[in-house]
Amino acid sequence: MKLKYLILAAIACAVITTDQAVKMYVHTHFQLHESIDVISGFFNLTYVRNPGAAFGFLANTHESFREIFFLSMPPIALLIILAILRGVPEDDRWTVTALSLVFGGAIGNYIDRVRFRYVIDFLDFHIQGKYTWPAFNIADSAIVVGVGVLLYLELVRNRHKTADKESAKT
Repeated sequence: MKLKYLILAAIACAVITTDQAVKMYVHTHFQLHESIDVISGFFNLTYVRNPGAAFGFLANTHESFREIFFLSMPPIALLIILAILRGVPEDDRWTVTALSLVFGGAIGNYIDRVRFRYVIDFLDFHIQGKYTWPAFNIADSAIVVGVGVLLYLELVRNRHKTADKESAKT
């Protein structure tokens, strides 16, 4: 088996296992909306049920649409990630890692959707209660970091292509 697929499996399994373990702890040890102050005025662990996507996106859409959308999109996204990974060179570890993070995060949240029809969120950041960020979870974090790395890599690669084209002109 190619190393990039082993990396995908290892990272995705680590994300899924950690995400699901913490979610189950929160789900079984917290009451809904219960909050524990971790860093006063900045960070709480708060049990939230999110029927939408990351950070509450689409949470207020019709329930039938949400169910169809959120149960059909992750498998499609996973297939797209595998198709992209197939074309990634074996030595491009950053891209493999980023895709693996997105893959694991997508599965972590998909497990919640299948089991509960919502996603368990618990990471609650705010500034003195005035400015709040929607609660999120480890799977969301893995997806955001993975996509961020992919965007960064694409920007760097485009910058190098532009620089190479400019050098070729002179």
